[in-house]
Amino acid sequence: MTVYTSSARFDTGRALSEDELRKAASSIFATSAHESRSRRFQPIPTIEILRGLMKEGFVPVGAKQSASRIEGKADYTKHLIRLRRIDDGKIYNVGDTVCEILLKNANDGTSSYELMAGLFRVRCLNSLVTQTGTVEEVKVRHSGDVQAKVIDGTYAVLRAAENTLRAPQDWANMRLNEEEKQILAQGAHLLRFGDAKTPIQPKQLLRQRRADDVADDLWTTWNVVQENTIKGGIRAIDRDDPRHPRRVRSRAVTGIDQDIRLNKALWLIGAEMAKLKGIR
Repeated sequence: MTVYTSSARFDTGRALSEDELRKAASSIFATSAHESRSRRFQPIPTIEILRGLMKEGFVPVGAKQSASRIEGKADYTKHLIRLRRIDDGKIYNVGDTVCEILLKNANDGTSSYELMAGLFRVRCLNSLVTQTGTVEEVKVRHSGDVQAKVIDGTYAVLRAAENTLRAPQDWANMRLNEEEKQILAQGAHLLRFGDAKTPIQPKQLLRQRRADDVADDLWTTWNVVQENTIKGGIRAIDRDDPRHPRRVRSRAVTGIDQDIRLNKALWLIGAEMAKLKGIR
């Protein structure tokens, strides 16, 4: 499931209604903790925090939640909300890329409030999670004045998210040769598949899905690799049994934590390549 609903406007960041949020991630509205938590665990409903953020001008444009096989736990699971600032007169995009704030929380004890910088690329509806260096993330425990801490943290992460908008500009001016492209693809392949045996080859992560992505610059190449790594759908033939070759297709990364970890690691690979090419 995409973190964006079909009703979200990617150009302006139209705020999702509470009804739309409830359909996408009902756990946002949990007002109590899951029964597995002790009495000391005092959850603060995400919707209360979100309403406070909306008063500050941060609007939700997408949401998703984790699945659960445990009966009755679905309404308490981990959820992720993507937020944009749209009313302060500033420009938070470069070309087709918009900076965002990611808010993660859960009322089953699996997550504190966590704020991260993100980018959204409209061309391929790509959700990116960036590793921003000085302000990577802000975590707020379920205690004290949570809303004030989350709001303060949101402004801090917004400043970091704005800094990431330099990447679409700087990386787009850096040309990669074939060897450098292969390095990006090999790093992404290792992150995605590890030591698992797979017929999918690193070079397949460089295959463009649209004509606009046929280019040799770092920004376009990195986005192609990121999209193929996260969205899956890469096809190959498994020939482990020569008598019975079978078609396989890579799976999309759908878990919230796996998505975030993989995106951050991919971002670091891109940033290191940019350093090697002269961007500091």
